[in-house]
Amino acid sequence: MDAMSARPNHESAAPQPETASPHRAGFACFVGRPNAGKSTLTNALVGQKVAITSNRPQTTRHTVRGIVHRDDAQLILVDTPGLHKPRTLLGERLNDVVRTTWAEVDVIGFCLPADQKLGPGDKYIVKELAGIRKTPKIAIITKTDLVDSKTLAEQLLAVSALAQELGFEWAEIVPVSAVGDQQVGLLADLIAPLLPESPPLYPEGDLTDEPEMVMVAELIREAALEGVRDELPHSIAVVVEEMLPREDRPADKPLLDIHANVYIERPSQKGIIIGPKGKRLKDVGTKSRKHIEALLGTPVYLDLHVKVAKDWQRDPKQLRKLGF
Repeated sequence: MDAMSARPNHESAAPQPETASPHRAGFACFVGRPNAGKSTLTNALVGQKVAITSNRPQTTRHTVRGIVHRDDAQLILVDTPGLHKPRTLLGERLNDVVRTTWAEVDVIGFCLPADQKLGPGDKYIVKELAGIRKTPKIAIITKTDLVDSKTLAEQLLAVSALAQELGFEWAEIVPVSAVGDQQVGLLADLIAPLLPESPPLYPEGDLTDEPEMVMVAELIREAALEGVRDELPHSIAVVVEEMLPREDRPADKPLLDIHANVYIERPSQKGIIIGPKGKRLKDVGTKSRKHIEALLGTPVYLDLHVKVAKDWQRDPKQLRKLGF
């Protein structure tokens, strides 16, 4: 998705008072290898669950935006899939999404977990970043709650040295713990001045511009992944077929009917997702329904079906059908 094409028309925004320092607004994205803490950081900054989080690599497939509203700035976070050496057609498409996003944002945050040494995957990404000259880049050391201060200091030095080696300098280097809510506010303080002067691009109260159906599908997918991380590698996709208000309901007791399909790659995986006597699928429905109701602010009837889309990650036609 093109981050810039999402900029709404803001001609009608209220003029800023002359004396105040200028309001800033713009796009920032977090990059890093899969599972570097990008989605968790997005959620912590926005203060609400907008990006799917999972300790499984490669769960974010859509560019999910979180919007941080401040008095002095509006920060629109574009969450990209992790960049990695692609092994499938899906992998190649995800990498293209990442590069397109990088070229269009105002600030790039490179996420590196504090508890893992700088690896070839990180160097691959930083090398790509070195080629993007104009955009300010911040190094963010995530998951600092998992390490002692000595390990953290070593990681800060390593990430600083890597940039020098590649001929550029980080605009900032910030250690954060999104889980422990440490320095998350400071990170927003450091990003804000790097954004262009601009009135707010989104109305107050908007937290994401991702279509609701896509967010609902992500919440179902997150719940479906929960119990089967080890048994099912990365082969779950969810498509919401329809979301319709139930007819004949009184205005004060609305109900939203959501029909969704959970796609897997092989018939043998069906039993894993459904579970003995359908228990697991029922749990997926219960868990995701709670999150969906919180997101949409209305009671929901969720109808889930499991379907097989053979080898969908490698098939261009299936990828298109499943929205990639």
